[in-house]
Amino acid sequence: MRLNEVNFSDADPVDGYGAGFFRIAGNVHEGAVLTSVLGTGIWGGYDDQQALLALAGEIDVLFVGTGAEITHIPATLRKALEDAGMGVEIMNSPAACRTYNVLLSEGRRIALAALPV
Repeated sequence: MRLNEVNFSDADPVDGYGAGFFRIAGNVHEGAVLTSVLGTGIWGGYDDQQALLALAGEIDVLFVGTGAEITHIPATLRKALEDAGMGVEIMNSPAACRTYNVLLSEGRRIALAALPV
């Protein structure tokens, strides 16, 4: 079997996650997190629309991890993001992290906003 090293040149991959934290590019972040080509930091959750809207023009799709279970995000948040020209994909946080890493390795213009499991 041939293994290839994955190159994440534009943004940092999610290395892992657990109860209440995410590990991104080797650094542990407690609580909700936002990561993109603009960097990684704490995310204020669904009420923190400005942090997500700041990504308009920088990304095509935002993956929103809703924690351990998939749930709906507030309709006003989804509308604001879509009106800003971003695609929005909602899934549980583990699936969002995996999907983010795969598409990041392909060089896609994406971001991840995730609530901890």
